Amino acid sequence: MLDAFITLFQIDNLLFLFLGTALGIVVGAIPGLTASMLIALTLPLTFHMDSVNAITLLIGQYVGGISGGLITAILLRMPGTPASIVTTFDGYPMAQNGQPERALALGIMASVVGGIISWIFLAGMSPTLAKFALQFGPWEYFALVMMALVMLASLTQGSLVKGLMAAALGMAFAMPGIDNSIGRARLTFDLDALLSGFGLLPVLIGAFAISQILRESAAPIQAPKPINLPKKKLPLQMKDLKNFGPNMLRSSVIGTWIGLLPGIGANIAALVSYTTTRQLSRTPEKFGTGHEPGVVAGETANNASIGGALIPLITMGIPGSVTEAILIGALTIHSLQPGPLLFQNAPEVAYGIIAAYLLANIIMLFLMWNAVRYIAAISQVPRAWLLSTILVFCVVGSYAVNNNFTDVWVMIAFGIIGLGLELAKVPLGPFVIGFVLSPIAEEQLRGSLMMSDGNVAEILGRPYAMSFLMVALLTLLWPLIMGHIARRRHTKRPELSS
Repeated sequence: MLDAFITLFQIDNLLFLFLGTALGIVVGAIPGLTASMLIALTLPLTFHMDSVNAITLLIGQYVGGISGGLITAILLRMPGTPASIVTTFDGYPMAQNGQPERALALGIMASVVGGIISWIFLAGMSPTLAKFALQFGPWEYFALVMMALVMLASLTQGSLVKGLMAAALGMAFAMPGIDNSIGRARLTFDLDALLSGFGLLPVLIGAFAISQILRESAAPIQAPKPINLPKKKLPLQMKDLKNFGPNMLRSSVIGTWIGLLPGIGANIAALVSYTTTRQLSRTPEKFGTGHEPGVVAGETANNASIGGALIPLITMGIPGSVTEAILIGALTIHSLQPGPLLFQNAPEVAYGIIAAYLLANIIMLFLMWNAVRYIAAISQVPRAWLLSTILVFCVVGSYAVNNNFTDVWVMIAFGIIGLGLELAKVPLGPFVIGFVLSPIAEEQLRGSLMMSDGNVAEILGRPYAMSFLMVALLTLLWPLIMGHIARRRHTKRPELSS
């Protein structure tokens, strides 16, 4: 860990981390643009970069993108990212009551504290979990991937069936190309362009950036909403840390724990933390009217969820959200396999991610504290300028990876597919993560069957694998169980009243 911090303080790594955090804050502060889109657009640029430089750049964008959303959430009631939706509940009323500086100060403080506390869990748990995961074989990894996909499909917004359909569709799109096990082409339909399959970068850029551009282009043109820029320094005192200490500690633990679970995300972490804080409050009626603990609870949890989500990513290679799936793509591009072997084969990258997360939070504090006024003004840039610029980056980024214009068509096709899925209320997260995890699941399943001579029953003697499959099965059956319990309660109530 000490070596990782020493490496990060080299001028090039520090510069990339600073640049990534600044870009993340700016994009996060613009409603409609997300950290996932920014990372997907930046991914092609990292192709020829040093692996540590690339990862520090992307981690900075991740932290900045989640944190930057609080600015417009407070000042405009327009959350820059979904993670900042809860911040509008009390942050915007505070701004309307003449306290925009105070709301911003509390939000920034809470984001940094949440990030630091979750970093403690990240640094403390990751090496231990990585050693534990070294005991896993192919059966365990296959079962773990299945559990992650099922949990992701069930916990994302929308119905369970649509989530499972999205994950299955993503896995299906990952199948065309050369079958590595037998060296034959499959599902290519005699098209040479499909021999290498669908590229990860064109799929990610299309699903997130192009679909967003298409959706925003179809929306009616609206003038930017006038913004009440802060005119004074951000008011904050040391006693605020003491007064809100229990709230931030509790919200950090909630955010980190929810971040560990696949598919829930920072917005759910913020909502759970906000609801818990309100239930424990002596004055719950003040929440939603500009109450300071509400701002602190939401912003602490959404930033803490990042550290929690990074734990399964670097220890087991399982993404907890779409952004982590893109980070897996970044590691894959640099010939690195996320998981327990990452600590053995590339410790500078594994510990570099942990160290970069802490430094990114500190850089985020410095940037937002001193430049929040100027960052907020960027949200006034006309949407047409932003979309046209992003479209240029999409085309150049997709083409530059392989110098192949086919990737641009793939990007456009998946942009249309992503837009269609969102219009049909099918969650995009399971689709993309299914696409990313499908090759891992197939490789582990084939390895398991080869080791057992095709005996599927061998999985019954693997306690860890069976535990993962049981969790997946319980996740599938849980809505049915709860529905059955609710129906029984409903049928008993008339009997009691009679």
